[in-house]
Amino acid sequence: MCNYKSEVQSVDFQTKAPEVASQVNSWVENVTTGLIREILPEGSIDYNTRLVLGNALYFKGLWNEKFDESKRKYDKFHLLNGNTVQTPFMSSTNKQYISSSDGLKVLKLPYQKGGDNRQFSMYILLPERLDGLWTLANRLSTESEFIEKHIPTEKVVVQQFMPPKFKISFGFEATNLLKSLGLQLPFSKEANLSEMVNSQVGLFLSSVFHKSFVKVNEQGTEAAAATSVAIEQQQMPIVMDFIADHPFLFLIREDVTSVVLFIGHVANPLMSS
Repeated sequence: MCNYKSEVQSVDFQTKAPEVASQVNSWVENVTTGLIREILPEGSIDYNTRLVLGNALYFKGLWNEKFDESKRKYDKFHLLNGNTVQTPFMSSTNKQYISSSDGLKVLKLPYQKGGDNRQFSMYILLPERLDGLWTLANRLSTESEFIEKHIPTEKVVVQQFMPPKFKISFGFEATNLLKSLGLQLPFSKEANLSEMVNSQVGLFLSSVFHKSFVKVNEQGTEAAAATSVAIEQQQMPIVMDFIADHPFLFLIREDVTSVVLFIGHVANPLMSS
């Protein structure tokens, strides 16, 4: 199969289920360059298993304008329980894409473009309230075109600029969540997967395992800079602060198609999982 860079392998679930799980885990580790080493936990497949569908996505983006590690700052990050932790923050004096409205600030950090027209960016959605994470998450999931309405379009002068470094890893068995969202039929014996695979017996989904890994730091390509001088009517420049010192949402988005690749939240940047 060539669509979506997919491939098919025939395996022996009847007598070699543990080996099959190891084979799938090795494939995931390879395509994610070691960031995710196990997607199928021990005992997740057995002789009753007939099919395993695996999907992996690896993304590595370099900032258009990298952060200077020597300007890294350490300051307090406010947790949802009221405590604080000392956290490393990235810092820059360059103009940034920031918008501010509706009790929310949004930072756009573009990645360097590759060999095509796609443009990937990270967005950090920072609620004004220290405990505003879950209210923001609810707005994101219920308000139509929420992201599009808050995307910053112009660079502004920044005074204090402190997005934190963070690394998170998250994994869970998603069956119950998907069922609670209304996806019932594929998990029942009434499921019809005949257009996906030819089988003499009825097939249905038994488990869905998901894992993700995201790492954010100062690294990126060194961008060229140029200076030009233009004379026009004098205006006061917009000046903003962006201090992400409390829980926030983030997402990685392809801006041409508006496709979101990753979305998550950071409640404690020092906790990796």
